[in-house]
Amino acid sequence: MSAFPAFAVTVDVVILSVVDGQLLVLLVRRQADPYGGQWALPGGFKRPDESFDDAAARELREETAVIAPAHLAQFGAYGDPDRDPRGNIVTVGYLAVTSEVGAIEPGTDADDARLFPVADVLAGDIELAFDHGRILRDAVERAGDQLEESDLATAFVGPRFTLSELQGIYEAVWGDQLDTANFRRSLSMAPSDSDYVVSTGERAAAGPKGGRPPELFEAGEGWSEGSPVKRPKRRRAR
Repeated sequence: MSAFPAFAVTVDVVILSVVDGQLLVLLVRRQADPYGGQWALPGGFKRPDESFDDAAARELREETAVIAPAHLAQFGAYGDPDRDPRGNIVTVGYLAVTSEVGAIEPGTDADDARLFPVADVLAGDIELAFDHGRILRDAVERAGDQLEESDLATAFVGPRFTLSELQGIYEAVWGDQLDTANFRRSLSMAPSDSDYVVSTGERAAAGPKGGRPPELFEAGEGWSEGSPVKRPKRRRAR
């Protein structure tokens, strides 16, 4: 008999996307107990012969038919003894960010899979299984921090984007409105000889209201030094 207590390991994936200015998360409806019929993050048990990264990508694909995006990274581990009624199970949380989730189709032990507004889930309008509410909240906080520290914003947009779309990413994740003039000024203050955004010389399709279509940009090398956009300081309540 081993001197160490046995435990199992799972992975849970928080995949975030911004659509029409709204931060969305992909959830699955569990088919089996525990929490059968309840919404949860895509995930499952890690196999002995695979890495954590491989397990996260596999579970996401098997339960939702979504292919893991390039930005898929661990952000935390959760091992409270009562987090899973099946026993002592530790889960590793993954944050995935994409500009487009693609076709969603439930599979394996999921009855349904769809995108939900993060704000509704965190407000409790949709109850999540296990401790997935906590995991989702932590993932959104991590994404908010990384918007200030890295090039994460460019993972939320496609290879070509408008400046309004890029600004909308920060606003959706942070839940704050940014001053457009200050935002665009920050993008022009790149370090060295790099640029944060580079014009493609093309324009987006005209909108329903007409007017001149906005210019399309690509991410430049300046993001290697971090993000130029800083989160607005929250006002203290009097």
